Amino acid sequence: MLTLYDFMGSGNGYKVRLLLAQLATPYKLVECDILKGETRTPEFLAKNPNGRIPALQLDDGTYLAESDAILWYLAEGTQFAPADRLARAQTLQWMFFEQYSHEPFIATVRFWRHFFDRLTPLQELELPGRMEKGYAALGVMEKHLGRHEYFVGERYGLADIALYGYTHVAAEGSFDLDPYPHVCAWLARVAAQPGHVTIDHKN
Repeated sequence: MLTLYDFMGSGNGYKVRLLLAQLATPYKLVECDILKGETRTPEFLAKNPNGRIPALQLDDGTYLAESDAILWYLAEGTQFAPADRLARAQTLQWMFFEQYSHEPFIATVRFWRHFFDRLTPLQELELPGRMEKGYAALGVMEKHLGRHEYFVGERYGLADIALYGYTHVAAEGSFDLDPYPHVCAWLARVAAQPGHVTIDHKN
């Protein structure tokens, strides 16, 4: 059986749990509290030297890290990973966008505001710029979703799962989604997908 090492508040970990649920794939969940440094222990670093969740242990004992890599591994050969060459590249395009232009801003601000009582002086200094770039990412998504129901091939897939993870909890970082009606409509469509689970869902 697969074993997933995860922190329940993480959108990156949630993406993996969402796909596992929608694939109806059984797995064992091992919770690691990143706020208590549980991913920095020698035991965890032996699993993922980068000290981050999620990490997935495969049936043969191999460990796989990085949420989007895990998503591809799980989705290969399923309806969630497109077979078409261009659609696969477009899926990766949006997944790279999520990790480089979306997650560092929306997810980081959400983490600061959702898990800590107050921001540090450095965080306060960085906050306006991160908010601005987070809204810029939402703007890119809004423009695309104004023409398409989903991100790739007009069907729900890995790109949607990757972007949904932190977008649907962006309000926890005080991002206002009201000016992005197409993003909000897409969030509702994703939430209505068969097998959908919430971010606090435990297997």
